Amino acid sequence: MMQQTILITGASSGFGAMTAEALARAGHRVYASMRDPQARGGAAAAAIERLVREEKLALSAIQLDVLSEPSIDVAVKTILAEAGRIDVVVHNAGHMVFGPTEAFTPEQLAALYDVNVLGTQRVNRAVLPHMRSLGQALMIWVGSSSTRGGTPPFLAPYFAAKAGMDALAQSYALELARFGIETSIVVPGAFTKGTEHFAHSGKPADTERAAAYWSGPYAGVDEQALKGLAGLEPADADPSKVAQAIVDLVMMPHGRRPFRVHVDPSDDGATIVNGVADRVRAQLLERIGLADLLHPSP
Repeated sequence: MMQQTILITGASSGFGAMTAEALARAGHRVYASMRDPQARGGAAAAAIERLVREEKLALSAIQLDVLSEPSIDVAVKTILAEAGRIDVVVHNAGHMVFGPTEAFTPEQLAALYDVNVLGTQRVNRAVLPHMRSLGQALMIWVGSSSTRGGTPPFLAPYFAAKAGMDALAQSYALELARFGIETSIVVPGAFTKGTEHFAHSGKPADTERAAAYWSGPYAGVDEQALKGLAGLEPADADPSKVAQAIVDLVMMPHGRRPFRVHVDPSDDGATIVNGVADRVRAQLLERIGLADLLHPSP
C-alpha cells in the first residue's frame, strides 16, 4: 500500500502514542498531535525525536489542542504545507473520570464532553474540506466498549461522553460515504494496565457529595469495581493490540474495511450488542433506500 499521511489526536501517551509509533513503523507519514509537546519536560516529543533518529521514521510531534479551533487550524495547515495531504485521521484524544456521578459538577461533565465529543467536531471541521476533495480517505474513531458493553459504576460521565462520540461517528460515516471517506470505529475494552487512562482519571469536584457515597452504603465499591475490571483482563491483555488494529485498518483496501473492530480481552459484551445495533442500522438504511451510504463511493 502507498504511504498514507496520518493525523492522530491525543498521541502523547497511551493508545495514541502506541498507534503513532506502529503506523510510522508500517511505513506511513504520521503526525502525532498532542495538546502540549513540552508537557512533563517534553518527554513525549523527545521520545518521538529519538525514534526518528534511531529508526529513520516519518514521524513528527505536532501541537494540537482539540479544545482550540485556532490550534487545530494551525496544525492542519502545517501538515498540508509539509505533506500536501491528510489521508487518515485517527480520533483518539480523550479523558476519563472516576467517581460518583452526582459529585461531578455540570461544568465537569461539559468539560469531558468538550474533549471527547466536541474535540472531534473541531478537528473534522478543519480537515474535512481537504479530505472531501481527495475522493478517497479514512476516518478512524477510537471509541469504548462502555458505550454498549457492561458498565460498572462511577464512570458515568466518561461513558456518556464516549457514547456521544460513538453516535457522532455513526452519523458522520453516512454523511461522508459519498465523498469516498470510509469510517471505522475501533472499540477497546477496559485496559487497566499498560496505559495511563485510569491512573490519570479525573475526580469529582464536589468532595462532600462524593464522601456521602464513599463513607456510606457504597464504601469500598470503587475499589471492588476497579479490582473487578482488572480481574476480568487475561494475563496477556496487551493495549498495543489496539494500535495494531488501527494499523491493520489503514492497510486494508479502501471500501473493504469493517465498520467496527473490537479489541476487548475482557469480552464485556459490546461485540454482541454492537453487532445487533449495527445490523439494525444497516437494515434501516436499506428500508429507506440509502443502503449505498453504508460504504464509501469515491
